[in-house]
Amino acid sequence: MMDILEIQKYLPHRYPMLLVDRVEELVLDDSIRAYKNVTYNEELFQGHFPNAPILPGVVIIEALAQASGILGFRTMDQTPDDGYLYLFAGIDNVRFKRKVVPGDKLTLESKVITRKRHIWKFDVKASVDGDLAISGMLTCAIVEA
Repeated sequence: MMDILEIQKYLPHRYPMLLVDRVEELVLDDSIRAYKNVTYNEELFQGHFPNAPILPGVVIIEALAQASGILGFRTMDQTPDDGYLYLFAGIDNVRFKRKVVPGDKLTLESKVITRKRHIWKFDVKASVDGDLAISGMLTCAIVEA
């Protein structure tokens, strides 16, 4: 388990771009399960959409990339303070299956597919109450900050 204070040690993101609220499970060099609580008071809902708020798919993909970054940092026993960043480098085979709305608890899951030098590939999915919202593959690159 990682709470928000520990998560901030492994991600350089801060409000409003920190999109992981808690890590429930992490297996080094293998997988992570985390979540984001979707709340109506998030600024993006002022424009997406005022009368029918929906969490944008790109925000969900960013949350999945952040969860993957936590997995990478923890696996490598590094933090951003060590002078490294995990950058989102690619996205493949993404499918959008359901809307995510305020009040949802968005579960974020990422599993390492491959790791070669500074490039990581992850199989990712986001779901609400076990109902798949997004799935795909992400590529992240480790770079010196």
